[in-house]
Amino acid sequence: QVQLVESGGGVVQAGGSLRLSCSVSGYVDATIFNMNVMDWYRQAPGRQREWVGQIIVDGQTSYGDFVKGRFTISRDNARNTLYLQMNNLQPEDTGVYYCRRPPSTWGQGTQVTVSS
Repeated sequence: QVQLVESGGGVVQAGGSLRLSCSVSGYVDATIFNMNVMDWYRQAPGRQREWVGQIIVDGQTSYGDFVKGRFTISRDNARNTLYLQMNNLQPEDTGVYYCRRPPSTWGQGTQVTVSS
């Protein structure tokens, strides 16, 4: 059974950066991980969960409109790990960040708090 564990969240001032990690376990080997689409989502207090972005088999990425070039998704197949590099963070980026293996495997989330 695939399991996802996020880490790297914390408190940062506006304009700062964080790199989130999502460790993937339960695959037979890295080639299977490489063949999967992976997503990042976030959920701010009192709001619905929101799609942040996605990386697909060939490494192409796509992002929500609010990202505006500030975030980058990458993967390290040798480590079975997905990353979300977030730069120029703003208070509205505060929330719990989740990785997802479609359609329905989620991690427990990691909290990101951006202070003004």
